[in-house]
Amino acid sequence: SQSGSMASSSVTNSVSRPQTAHAIQSTPSNVTSFSQQQHSISTESPLPPMVQRLLGDRSNEKRKNAALEIEALIKSLQEANNTDMITSVIAILSKDFCTSMNSNYRKGGLIGLAATGIGLMQNCVLYLDTLLPPVLHCTDDPEARVRYYACESLFNIAKVSRHAILEHFNAIFEGLTKLYADVDMDVKNGANLLDRLIKDIVTEGEAFHVEQFLPLLQNYIRRSNPYIRQLLVGWITLLDSIPDISMIDYLPDFLDGLFNMLSDSNREIRQAADSALSDFLREVSVSTVVEFGPIVAILVSQCHSKERLNRLTAITWLAELIHHPYSGGDALLPFHAQVLGAIMYCISDLEVEIRLVAEKTNNDLLALVRDTTGSFQLGTLLETLSNELLSKEDVRTKMAALRWINMLMEKRTNDMAEHVEKLLPILLRTLSDPNDDVVLLNLQVLSRISLAHREEMEGAKESEKEEAQFQLVLHAILNLFAADRNLLEIRGSLIIRKLCVLLNAKSVYIRMADALCHYQVNPGEISLDDDAYTAEVEADRLEFISTMVQTLNLILLTASELSDLRSILATAFVRKEHSSQFSTSRVRQGIAKDGPKVFSKLFRCWCHNPISTFSLCLIAQAYELGYELIQRFSEIDVTVGLLMQVDTLVQLLESPIFVHMRLQLLNVDSQHHAPLLKSLYGLLMLIPQSDAFRSLNDRLTTVCNLRENLGMSQPVLTDGQSPLISKTLLNAGSLLKRFDFVMGQYQTAKEEADKVELLDYLPTKTNMTMNGDKTTKETLHIDNQVAQQSRHSPSSPHNPFGKGSESGNEIN
Repeated sequence: SQSGSMASSSVTNSVSRPQTAHAIQSTPSNVTSFSQQQHSISTESPLPPMVQRLLGDRSNEKRKNAALEIEALIKSLQEANNTDMITSVIAILSKDFCTSMNSNYRKGGLIGLAATGIGLMQNCVLYLDTLLPPVLHCTDDPEARVRYYACESLFNIAKVSRHAILEHFNAIFEGLTKLYADVDMDVKNGANLLDRLIKDIVTEGEAFHVEQFLPLLQNYIRRSNPYIRQLLVGWITLLDSIPDISMIDYLPDFLDGLFNMLSDSNREIRQAADSALSDFLREVSVSTVVEFGPIVAILVSQCHSKERLNRLTAITWLAELIHHPYSGGDALLPFHAQVLGAIMYCISDLEVEIRLVAEKTNNDLLALVRDTTGSFQLGTLLETLSNELLSKEDVRTKMAALRWINMLMEKRTNDMAEHVEKLLPILLRTLSDPNDDVVLLNLQVLSRISLAHREEMEGAKESEKEEAQFQLVLHAILNLFAADRNLLEIRGSLIIRKLCVLLNAKSVYIRMADALCHYQVNPGEISLDDDAYTAEVEADRLEFISTMVQTLNLILLTASELSDLRSILATAFVRKEHSSQFSTSRVRQGIAKDGPKVFSKLFRCWCHNPISTFSLCLIAQAYELGYELIQRFSEIDVTVGLLMQVDTLVQLLESPIFVHMRLQLLNVDSQHHAPLLKSLYGLLMLIPQSDAFRSLNDRLTTVCNLRENLGMSQPVLTDGQSPLISKTLLNAGSLLKRFDFVMGQYQTAKEEADKVELLDYLPTKTNMTMNGDKTTKETLHIDNQVAQQSRHSPSSPHNPFGKGSESGNEIN
């Protein structure tokens, strides 16, 4: 406080010191007055030697008295209009004193220049070009008192020059920033006074050029010095308050610097910067002309800042720009990708407040893009969304990105077609996300892609374009399941059921069945000379198809979403004489016509899993066909996996899905009763004596007791094909041929695998014997109970491949 008072007093005294002759006469006796020494003044030495000596004296009082002599001298020269002598005085003070190695000379030179300016008064503006440089040079002086006198001299010169000083504003401001950030308190206090004076001059004047000041502002606003930041915030706020200056036009030049001040350690600077940003945001919100590009770039950068206040303020700015009243948001269309990327980053922020603002901003931007009639680039938006899906593990970010893709598919379906092939792998990868909500929303996007048209198919019908897109998605999902069996096991049911809800269940199952058949017919593009590798690939392919069929069949038997498909299948084997009545009394109009077609499509694919094929016959009430399949089971290797499937099916027979079949067991006089009974007895003979065996046996025993109680004779169960098959709407014979053909494929694949395994086994094993086509391995162990129930093919009495699978995926 004392230093500040001293600085203020010193500067004030220099300015308000009396300029009268009486004041000059009060000088000490050892100083020769200007009136006494007037005759000694020459053009070579405008300053008397005594004045020069006193000006460089150690005593501050003597230097001040010398300054008074200089002031009187300058006034006399001014009255005589002797500009050359005035210029010579300024030159002597600048060169001989301000650049001297002696600090007292430098102090005296600065005081002398201030006195010169005061003596010149309004004519000081004519000599500013020579007065200011030496003063500004001393603002960098290593000695604090010299810097203080430089500040004092600059203050006095500015006070007498007023508005004329603005022509040298940049140079003065550079000196001011040095003084403002000085370590000496006296210098800082003097700089504060100088800063106020310059601000008053700028406020009063009309000749301030912001364009010339901006480069300087941009340079200093990057500094981290708190005093410089405080100075700059004050100046930005001041210039924004002047009506004739529109700082909004220059906002991009200093906006980033203001944001950086929000992370300053000084609380006052943070508050000042936040207040300035709030004022500018209000002005931007009502401004008719805003340069969005540079502003958006700065805001996007600040959204990625490490500082909480920076991110919160930046996302708040983006929210306001989206609702800009004069642009309607369309002005942001070229920058949507950048804005969206910043929003996505903040959605996953750890701060709840930032996260909430970002989510609201995202919803507003999505609605804006959805409702806009303007054009925008899809590629950059999709690139941003793809990066978010691939790089982020946050659920909120993934959900937001998927909503965007879903909206874009709805808004610009045709334009999105060219990006589907790049987008599809990313969406498929997201199906492995551990969060169910992400998977379900992802499936919604995939469903919308499935219904889109492929515009590149020129000349094709609309139905063909839609079918191609549908097949593209389903093939991609099947390939994903084939590559990731764990995903099929964990999420397979959820994915397929959701697709059946979003799309038509019948269409999904028919197309998947066709795709799986195609997957089997075209075993891939791998062409290797290695027979072992080829056999392994083929066996793996068939195993995948069997597993996939088992999964689809279990969903068909249990999911409520597929009730309509089950109703359609129930009409597949309706007798011709009852088809018309059945289609009107039990199911909706037209379903009966689809039954045979749907059953035929599914049966061709279901043949890859015998138990699934048999259960499909039970649903379709094709009991004669089911009995024919049961008879063919004797030619199939019964493994642990197959027995587990039978056990599961027996349990499902007690579920509401098969209530119609259980009730049909009461129709002992109907034509289909005998095939149904034989089919279920055949199923009973497949499984070992267990809980499932006892459950099915008890139900069948009850049916047999019913015949006895009713006094009906036992039906004659004939072998061979039932004549009822020929009365159905389907050719059961061709279906059975298809089943035999597929089972033959599995038998061939097993034999090839046996050969490869045998060749690999021979060089390393000595405990193996070969007798003709029979091979025995000591390492092969099969559960005794299962072995007793297993039936081996006559052509393969020993089954080295029949070790079974816990998941029930191997069909031998």
